[in-house]
Amino acid sequence: MSKLYIVGTPIGNLGDLSPRARETLETADFIAAEDTRVTLKLLNHFGISKPMVSYYQHNLRERGEEIVNRIAAGESCALVTDAGMPAISDPGEDLVRLCAQRGIETVSVPGPTAALTALALSGLSTSRFTFEGFLSTSRQSRKEHLDSLRAERRTMIFYEAPHKLRTTLGDLLEAFGDRKIALCRELTKLHEEVIRTTLEGAVERYRETAPRGEFVLVVEGAPPAAPREMFVADAVALARSLCERGLAPAPAAKEAARITGCKKSEIYKLLTGTEE
Repeated sequence: MSKLYIVGTPIGNLGDLSPRARETLETADFIAAEDTRVTLKLLNHFGISKPMVSYYQHNLRERGEEIVNRIAAGESCALVTDAGMPAISDPGEDLVRLCAQRGIETVSVPGPTAALTALALSGLSTSRFTFEGFLSTSRQSRKEHLDSLRAERRTMIFYEAPHKLRTTLGDLLEAFGDRKIALCRELTKLHEEVIRTTLEGAVERYRETAPRGEFVLVVEGAPPAAPREMFVADAVALARSLCERGLAPAPAAKEAARITGCKKSEIYKLLTGTEE
């Protein structure tokens, strides 16, 4: 029966291609590849000869329809990306959506994924995490994306290219402050490296050293928010210090409320022991 097979391929070490993935590539009628030149090297390594079509970001609309029509007509297709799992931060997600809309069965043949490999190596919390992919090249979209993550308590995973790494590290530091980070580069390849440091340390490291290789950045989530009681106690302490400088309780409570965001009436009551 004709199907779409999502086939995970090695992210570096060719020994990571699973026997099931190899069998699927051998038996599919054709292969849809992000870059046919990259996939050809993989196929040649394993002695597989199979017709290929290119399927990437700039032709996914028209080529996606062609692929779906071929599957609907009775052919089976193996979808691969340059490395890792198709459809993860990858145009393959659009092809999977098209198949779902047409009622075409999609089968996953799992393989290596850079995001989870890096997370496992990071030394940071793995119990809850969020995958954020590549940040936008648009300055405004990039800022909005990072602003939305300021209070994110889960471990965050980003992909980044070497030529944009310095800018991204600076943006992460500006948005999140100094947090722990694991920079994982060239995973499963000869020069694999995992750098566990802080955002400030990473910025300093690559200020003079040119980044090389593809990076996965695993960033510590935001610390738990302080209990509200702590905020109120801090606000009352601030109001009390203002009183000690000569300010009356009511204006001191008002100023402390402006600075901390706590309610003026609550600060005043705790400060004086009376209702305002």
